[in-house]
Amino acid sequence: MKTPALLFLLVILTSCVSVKKYNEKHEISIAPEKLRQDVDFANKKLQELHPNLYWYISKDRLNYKFDSLKTTITKPLKPNEFYQKLAPVIADIKEGHLRIVPLEKRLTRKEIKNLKNQKGLLSRYNFVLDGDRIFVKDNPDKIPNMNVGTEILTIKDIPVKELLQKYKPYVNSDGENQTFQKYILARRWPSYFTAEFGILDSVKIEAKFQNEVKTFYLNREKITKKEKKEEEAATKKITKSEKGKTKDYNIVTKSFNRDLQFPTKDSTVAYMKIKTFSGTYSRKFYKESFAALKNSPAKYLILDIRDNLGGSLSEINNLYSYLVSERFKFINDIEITSRSSIFQADYFSEFSVLTYPIAIVGYPFYLVGSALSVKKVNDKFYLKNNGIFGLKKPKENGFKGKIYILINGSSFSAASILPSKLKDDKRAFLVGEETGGANDGTVAGRYSIKRLPSSKLYLPIGLMLIQPNINFTGTKKGVLPDKEILLTTQQVLEKKDLQLDWIMKDIESSSESTLPKNFKGLSAE
Repeated sequence: MKTPALLFLLVILTSCVSVKKYNEKHEISIAPEKLRQDVDFANKKLQELHPNLYWYISKDRLNYKFDSLKTTITKPLKPNEFYQKLAPVIADIKEGHLRIVPLEKRLTRKEIKNLKNQKGLLSRYNFVLDGDRIFVKDNPDKIPNMNVGTEILTIKDIPVKELLQKYKPYVNSDGENQTFQKYILARRWPSYFTAEFGILDSVKIEAKFQNEVKTFYLNREKITKKEKKEEEAATKKITKSEKGKTKDYNIVTKSFNRDLQFPTKDSTVAYMKIKTFSGTYSRKFYKESFAALKNSPAKYLILDIRDNLGGSLSEINNLYSYLVSERFKFINDIEITSRSSIFQADYFSEFSVLTYPIAIVGYPFYLVGSALSVKKVNDKFYLKNNGIFGLKKPKENGFKGKIYILINGSSFSAASILPSKLKDDKRAFLVGEETGGANDGTVAGRYSIKRLPSSKLYLPIGLMLIQPNINFTGTKKGVLPDKEILLTTQQVLEKKDLQLDWIMKDIESSSESTLPKNFKGLSAE
């Protein structure tokens, strides 16, 4: 009995020591010449693997930026200090999927266990940005002093304006798009703050609500055993249910990812909300949903993909097949930089520890399949566009009525490719705000995650140029709505959905659809 106990103790102690050593390395400054080599390494790998590196920036301009960066590195820097210099240059490439990742503190098993039993700090809220100002958009736990509409003035005695000005250069969008940054920074600034100041148990906040300024401490609360037990039971009940699977229940947001509603009394209007194209049970959801649509009197379909950051290319290809009536090719052949670049994709990163044995067995087949899928056309390399992305038939249960799509600056990646294709087809009417993702495609798909030799920062590089099969606009912008309706920060905080309201009024004016009295919009779960 003593031997297993001693071995367990040895593993724990070894783990703690390795975590300590790992974290100590974050505080060691790296010689300037080593950091300059990291800059060259990043530039070289981008040229080698990124299939459209000079889409939004010229080669000369990018090389100039890298060379200029190296001239500013004149003294030793810690890894995350170096990150603060390199990240803005990577952002200047203007590829929304491309970013350098700062180093995070590694936690011991005890620290991880403690965090699992605690509620978040800043992550418990959703925020909205207005220039250099931060407002609380949602406070689901109704924590005191953080009412919806509260403006955060300082954090840790640091003015919010100062923090946002520091973090803004780290984020970018596709091309000349300007709508994405405020949304993505609203999501990411708490992560940047944590990377800079560590995981805190409490933080001093100065905030203003209804012209009253308060200073207080926001604390990381413990989850009681009762709360944990109740949450686990509720989550297990929903996620194991058929509804929880097909609608893709999200245990973090405590909501369904997909939903279909018929908001009018006569069911002539259908509203489908997709929060993310996760791919999880999506085929069954669309099969059931469009069967329900076919059996309903619905003449109008509102597809809401606002705040959808994208996801599965296969899912949007499948969804598209329910929205058209002719054979189609959804995307063009996927371009890569060379025959060998696809072999540098991080194959094993897509598998969990439990499925690693399956991944190992399948790896040789993956290599052979990848090699056979590459073709060369006019000195460029492509993945053969067959299978799910070849010429496809529309679904028999496809929707034949009028389609409206709701988009905004946080419709990104796959959530930009889908409306781009439907707009080019003249199959849907787009309402809202220019998408955050580019109209003419994006570089994403599979990634090769490179680790810079000295700083150990991670640089995930997209290997695939994915473009919808459309007439390209060449605007270097997002997908533009047919009807632009921009919301003020106050309207967002008041949960006024003027974009959806406009669609419902447009439908009402062109049909005999009966809307409920005092209709205020829809609230998807």
